[in-house]
Parts: sequence; C-alpha cells; structure tokens
Amino acid sequence: MTGTDTELEAQIAEWRSYMLRRKAISEADVDELEDHLRERVGDLTESGLKPDEAFLIAVKRMGRMDELSREFAREHSDRLWKQLVLDPDRDAAADTERRRGLLVMIACAALGVIAIKLPALFGLGFDDSGDFYGRNIGLLVLAPLAVYFAWRRRLGGAAIGVVAGLFAVGAIANNAYPFDAESQSIVLSAIHLPLLLWFVVGIAYAGGEWRSGQKRMDFIRFTGEWFIYLVLIGLGGGVLTAFTVGVFGAIGVDAEVFISEWLMPCGLAAAIVVAAWLVEAKQSVIENMAPVLTRVFTPLFAVTLVAVLVAIGVTTNAIDVERDMLILFDLLLAVVLGLVLYSISARDANAGPGVFDWMQLALVVSALLIDVLVLIAILGRITEWGLTPNKSAALGENLILFVNLAWTAWLYVSIIRRRKRFAVLENWQTGYVPVYAAWAAAVVLLFPPLFSFA
Repeated sequence: MTGTDTELEAQIAEWRSYMLRRKAISEADVDELEDHLRERVGDLTESGLKPDEAFLIAVKRMGRMDELSREFAREHSDRLWKQLVLDPDRDAAADTERRRGLLVMIACAALGVIAIKLPALFGLGFDDSGDFYGRNIGLLVLAPLAVYFAWRRRLGGAAIGVVAGLFAVGAIANNAYPFDAESQSIVLSAIHLPLLLWFVVGIAYAGGEWRSGQKRMDFIRFTGEWFIYLVLIGLGGGVLTAFTVGVFGAIGVDAEVFISEWLMPCGLAAAIVVAAWLVEAKQSVIENMAPVLTRVFTPLFAVTLVAVLVAIGVTTNAIDVERDMLILFDLLLAVVLGLVLYSISARDANAGPGVFDWMQLALVVSALLIDVLVLIAILGRITEWGLTPNKSAALGENLILFVNLAWTAWLYVSIIRRRKRFAVLENWQTGYVPVYAAWAAAVVLLFPPLFSFA
C-alpha cells in the first residue's frame, strides 16, 4: 500500500468514525455508504484526480453529513426507538458479550452496595457516622466503578496496579491523617478526594491510555452522559422513595429507617455503576444529549453571568468569599467550562465559526471577569487575615480556572478571526485535564500536613 493509499484509508476511517456517531445510522448503513463513497472516489481518481481531492469531492457530492443524518433519522425513525431496547436482535457472540457485560455490571453494582454497607458491621452506620462517610464516600462508590471499567477495557496488570495504587493512596491519606473534627482540611479532602478519584476512574476508562487526547475527550463525553443518566436515575429514585413512604405510611409502618439506612445509600452506590453501564450500552443513541443541553444552556448561562456582572457594577457590592460562596462560584465556573467542553465534543472541527461560537466566547469572557473579581476578593481577605486551607485552596482553584478561561477566550477569538483551527482549542482543553487532577491530589495529600491538619 502506497503512502497515498494510506492517507486515503485514514480519511475514510475518520469519515466512518464520524458517521458511526450519528444516531439512527447503523453500522450496516455506514458499510453501504462507505461502498458508495469508495465507488465515487474510484471514479474520480480514474478521471485524473488525486485520491485526497477525489475523497473531498466525493464526500461533498454525497451531501452534508448532518443533512445525511437527518435524512436517515426520518427514513428509519423506527430504528431509533428500537435502539433504546436493551435486548435488540444480535448475533450469538454479541448476545453472549452483552449478557456477560450485564452480569459484570450487576456484580460491580452489588460490590458498591457491599462497600457502602460493610462499615456498618464495625459500628459505622450511615446515619450516625457522618465524619467517616464524609471522608470515604468517594472511595466507597467509585472503586466499584473503576473495577467495572478495568474489566470492560481489559486493563493490563500495570494499569490495574496504577489505579489500585492511587485508590489506596487516597484511602490511606484520607483516613490516616490526624484531622481535627473542626478542621478545614478534612472538609477540603472530602470535597477533592472524589474529584481526584474520578480522574483515576478515567485512567481505567481510557484503558490505561491516559496520555491520549482522544481518550481524554472520550472520558469527558462519558462524564457528561453519565451525569445525565445519574440525574435521571436519581429522579426515578425520588419517585420510588415517595411511593415507599406513602404506601408504608398507609398501613402504619414507618419506612424512614429503611430509606435512610438502605434505600438511599445502596441506591446511590448501585446507580454509580448502572449509569456507567447505560452510557456504554446505549452510547450510539444517547451520546448527543450533553451537546444538545449545551446548546440550550449556553445562552442562558451567558445571560445570567452578564446579569451578575451588571448587578455587581450597579450595587458595587464585593463578592462574599466565605467557603460556601467560594464553592458556589467555583461550581459556576466549572459548569461554564463543562459547557465549553461539551460543545467542543460535538462540533465539527472543520466547520467555520458561527453564531454559537460568539455565544461561547461571551460565556467564557463573562466567566473570566467573574473569576477575576473572585480572585481580587480572595487576595484581599488573604492580605487582611492571612492564609488558611480554605482560602489557599480557593486561590489555587481560581487561578487554575483563570488560566484555562483566559487561554480559552484567546483561542475562541483566534478561531472566530480564522487565525487558528478549532482543533487547537480541543487539544488545549484535553491537555489541561491533568492540571485539575494534580491540584486535587495536592489538596488531598499536601494541604493537611502543610497547614498542620488545621
């Protein structure tokens, strides 16, 4: 195979990968379309065009890909609904693999339930041991998820060792440090340990290939869809809880203990794994949910942030830098970056700038200005009262967010002015993910001894 043929095959592989992500288009449909594409490319190359030129012209003549997806969605709408069924027609090998995956999911969900209830055997009940569960809830519910992906990705021994070792380090540090019950460090660890362990789960999800930018983007996509499923399961669990209380109350039985000690904690532990399994099982149907929600909420958040900036300017009130408010603002900035990430994940990297890119730029710039105001407020409090674990963590997190938002805004300006390709922004975001993981690790492992466990 010549270098030209290799390049053509790479282009076709990229086109095929893109088409397979379209809802309502099955692999068989893509096979058929690929045959047509190859025929057109062959005809064009015989007429004297180079293979890469022939490929571009052939794709263009077949119609825009988004239009093709919509056409298939109209013509095969029944297939879209059939994809939602958990037991579609498959060949024997695929059916066996699906059943094995289902059994592993059930086993890992059960492992999560056991993990969340096992401490009760040592007198650490879910209701009366808030300190223990506050420290360890991330460990207890995310370890089974890491086990699930270790099986799913056929993780090698070295990668398993890394994942298990990082979980062990988090468990030891979070429980061996001599925290005072009123210390700020214990709260910071309880917040940042689940975040750190989520990145460790990402190593298992990526099959150990965490250095791959594409694998990181896949994990970002997974995170969004997993969160959506988890919320939906949580809403269903809320309905189930309400019915449980009502039905048992009607016969004079108080179900409060059952709900607080069993239904809620066990349901949460199982839902963590079940949501991941649903994303994996129905990825072809549901993978566009996060980007669709991004389209809805980007303008809403942009308007909200602009309104906040206007209110601050009119009232001249400084931003409250107490811990709860700092967490709220950091979550807000994280949501903004999430909206950027999920718009990136679904955007055609070769498409030109459009109105939505201007909306994203407005959103990022508004978030950047708010972050600057938060940083000014934090620095003012540090100058007045000195460093504390809370203020130091907030300062570091907002500086990390500031760097990301500032460079993201610059890249959006360059993209809109057609000076940079959109892929540069995607590479920046996926390359920045380890910074968050490193900071979470620093807060969990280094902050407690640095501040004398205060």
